Amino acid sequence: MVSKDSVTLLRKAIEEDKKVLDICLQENVSIICINKDTKKDRPMPFKAMQGNTPNFWMKNDNWEYFLANDDLKKIKEKIQKALEIPTVKNDPGNQTPQAEEPSEADKVEKGYGDNYVSIAAMTDVERINQIQEDKARLDTLLVQKPRKEELITEALVETARDAMLHNHVTLANAMNLSSEEAKKQTQGLVDSTRELVKSSSQLITSNIFNDDLMNTLVSKSNGTIIQHMTRVYLNGLAFLTYYNKMVSGSSMINKLRISFDKRYREYYHSLLPHIHADDFTLERVFFGGMRIIPENDFYNWATGFLIHDIGKAAAVEYHEGEAAYNRDIVMEHVKVGFTSVKNKTNYPLESALITGYHHEYYGDPAGYGFFRTYLEEHKKANPSARIGFCIALDMNSVNRFESLGYFPAKVLEIIDVYDSVTDPNRKYRKAMTPQEALTMMEEEFIVKHHKIDIILFDIFSKFVQETMIGK
Repeated sequence: MVSKDSVTLLRKAIEEDKKVLDICLQENVSIICINKDTKKDRPMPFKAMQGNTPNFWMKNDNWEYFLANDDLKKIKEKIQKALEIPTVKNDPGNQTPQAEEPSEADKVEKGYGDNYVSIAAMTDVERINQIQEDKARLDTLLVQKPRKEELITEALVETARDAMLHNHVTLANAMNLSSEEAKKQTQGLVDSTRELVKSSSQLITSNIFNDDLMNTLVSKSNGTIIQHMTRVYLNGLAFLTYYNKMVSGSSMINKLRISFDKRYREYYHSLLPHIHADDFTLERVFFGGMRIIPENDFYNWATGFLIHDIGKAAAVEYHEGEAAYNRDIVMEHVKVGFTSVKNKTNYPLESALITGYHHEYYGDPAGYGFFRTYLEEHKKANPSARIGFCIALDMNSVNRFESLGYFPAKVLEIIDVYDSVTDPNRKYRKAMTPQEALTMMEEEFIVKHHKIDIILFDIFSKFVQETMIGK
């Protein structure tokens, strides 16, 4: 058992000097967690604690958090040293101090934008109230005649952005709770978010993909992560709307059948080589055939799109240079997102699967996610089992390992990649034009590597051509 004489309460140390927080994050100092009831203690890395629960040392729960006095002494020495010796680069005679590296707190604001801090300070009730107010704002626009597109776009962007932040903060705070306690604590947020998503879905049009106003409004947030999440969510809804329109009111399916042998058969046969090439049809590719997305599925998928990157660590950039790329760190957001949504909330399982399956890339080594792990376990337990379809709208077909991919996750893969390479915030490479992005994705994700779904990509390309390039 740790002696109270050998440690200092973390909350007290940070209140006395805010720089303690920066050093703890930078050095990933080990925190001593002591249970108030059992008095048992355990060490935990600061970054892991902060990643799960922002400002965890401020929470009033069954745990107290301490710094070993020896560690605190070293931290204070580093703070003092930084104050005494300014960092100067290049010319030793240059007396102009170099700007300090951004602190972890700054990175959080950079990743999630200016609203993050104020939303993190809200109570659960206040967060729910704001989402409900945002839904009321959308509902007012739903009945407005004639509809004012500028007001609708502004409302869609702002309410989506805020809902993502509310969910991120609430889920982070719930990670230290048991699943039962967490689901109770997050239920109000889940219910209000689901209702907001329904209103968003009813207001969306495919034209928002080409809406300069949306891009302008999104860019007003200085959070690069929240910008990406907002664009992907709204463009995902726009594409699903477009897909339903094409399936129900055009000759798209007949055209796919006509071009199937030449364009698609070989691709899908490579994914399921145990099936004879002659047996591949649209019905073999799509479990149950291509069809309109039912309304309830649409809302469940839209919710998954909204929270798909909820596990993204604030300090991790989306567009890292090759030297900075850390696959383990990038993969972590899928693990955190999937487990938090699945175990700590009552969001539909469809939404959780989207968070966990949207980087699978049809089993390509560059991909990652939970489905491949589950599939390997299934194969070990059932050596003779064979997957019979490539993609399914039905979640149960995926969970039974009848299909290789889950439709909304495969859609999200395409939109996620497209947004990443066209994002004006790219730091290490110039943002691509829509046509450049489509050309690159065709070459790298279909021709060279079989990562994304080729039929969905072709529909998406038509979507981009009609809404972005052709206008």
